[in-house]
Amino acid sequence: MTMTKEKLTSFGEQIRALREEAELPLRKVAAHLDIDPSLLGKIERNERHPNKELIKQIALFYKIDEQGLVRQFVSDQIAYKIIEEGDMEILKIAEKKVTYLQNKQ
Repeated sequence: MTMTKEKLTSFGEQIRALREEAELPLRKVAAHLDIDPSLLGKIERNERHPNKELIKQIALFYKIDEQGLVRQFVSDQIAYKIIEEGDMEILKIAEKKVTYLQNKQ
């Protein structure tokens, strides 16, 4: 994802935008995903987090790239954790650790 060409959104905002673009009510999407509408609403508001199976179902439902949706979700999780800790240095260290751990395998 390039930040200059694409508008940054959270996972929940992206899911809501997909639903609204399809002009579908929350209850119909939730029914198709076999989840409670209130859960889907909370996911759209970033108050709850889906599991990997639900992310897969969402990608299939909207016919979008599952890996792209997973990236959006995981990047949100990382961003929220850094905000919670209040230290951007964590991101620099984590990037170095990823390289280190990949080389160890």
